[in-house]
Amino acid sequence: MKTSFWLTRVLLEQSYIVENERVTGTKTKSCHVKIEEGKIAEIIDADVPLDTELATYDGSNLLMLPSFVDGHIHLDKTYYGDAWQAVKPISSIFDRIEEEKVLLPRILPQSQQQAEGIMTLIQGLGTTHVRTHCNIEHVSGLHRLEATKRALAAFANKMSSEIVAFPQHGLLHSDSVGLVREAMREGATHVGGLDPRSVDGDIERSLQTMFEIAIEANAGIDMHLHEGGEYAKHTLLRLADLTEEAGLIGRVTVSHAFWFAGAEASEAELMADRFSELGISIASTVPIGRTHMPLPMLDSKGVRVSLGTDSLTDHWSPFGNGDMLEKAGRFAELYHYNDERKLSQSLRYITGGITPLDPNGNQVWPRVGDDADFVLVQASCSAEAVARRSPRQSVWYRGNKVSDGSR
Repeated sequence: MKTSFWLTRVLLEQSYIVENERVTGTKTKSCHVKIEEGKIAEIIDADVPLDTELATYDGSNLLMLPSFVDGHIHLDKTYYGDAWQAVKPISSIFDRIEEEKVLLPRILPQSQQQAEGIMTLIQGLGTTHVRTHCNIEHVSGLHRLEATKRALAAFANKMSSEIVAFPQHGLLHSDSVGLVREAMREGATHVGGLDPRSVDGDIERSLQTMFEIAIEANAGIDMHLHEGGEYAKHTLLRLADLTEEAGLIGRVTVSHAFWFAGAEASEAELMADRFSELGISIASTVPIGRTHMPLPMLDSKGVRVSLGTDSLTDHWSPFGNGDMLEKAGRFAELYHYNDERKLSQSLRYITGGITPLDPNGNQVWPRVGDDADFVLVQASCSAEAVARRSPRQSVWYRGNKVSDGSR
């Protein structure tokens, strides 16, 4: 595609419609958007005659939204593209670890191909950035990292990415410390961890080791924490202390963080305040059922919340479909975000915090100078797109159309 061109006739949100001091709708306007070297260069009303020698591409009055971020996905181990398989019942995470010791070598040969298949799928649904967790343990060595890196390289001009070196079998439990260190040298961007007490058996040593590796590699941390109760509370408090001591402010994520779901409200709010102070973020799949995460509370306290796919048709879960707009819609349903403002603001959980309108209805995206990463959607506004999981017509990354969407 041309490095400079006009995208004509796209709907951009302008403000909220307010009646009797209540938001009742969203005002949009048809615009022409100039794309130059992967950036938004100019925005003009569509009723202004366009006198240009540049190429033009008709947006057909589709809604322009910021493209999506998958904050937690596992690309390296999946059944995607293979025969259907449901999950085998287990009694503990250690049963699943034993299953992986047999399964992972068997599925390794197709890991790159399946990862590329997943990225093609999620890109068509609007995603242009992924944070993928990649198994690092002695069964896989660094082979899954290598396969993941090759798959991501094939999409280097189509989406951006981060890789978490994830010791799925336990950083200490599987003696994977050396492998995680090596993975960081070989291109992983974040140090992973898993349930420091129930899997690793030593909260302090597990956390200290994660932070040591992160400091050595000048990297962030993204730790899975499925545990609840007092031990999980202690884990999170120590994680916060170590984040402050190590100077990793804004560089630590807790994935899942199910302790918040079972904690007393006052305790959860105090922990959220501490996380907000240190820039510790939460990545969630918006679980349904017995685990009801207080995600709105975390957000209200200033904790950055991102949503992710997690598993996509694998031995951990058969349910993931890779659709981040579906995740935003599930969030809105679960937490009763059913009015225009709340629905439209729900979009930020899947865009890295970007929304066309801020909570007060001021237009904040797109602006001249922004990266031209966006999706054209068959919807009248963000609220409708979230509520209806509207079809995506095309997906753009750095000014290039990278997918014809899900339609």
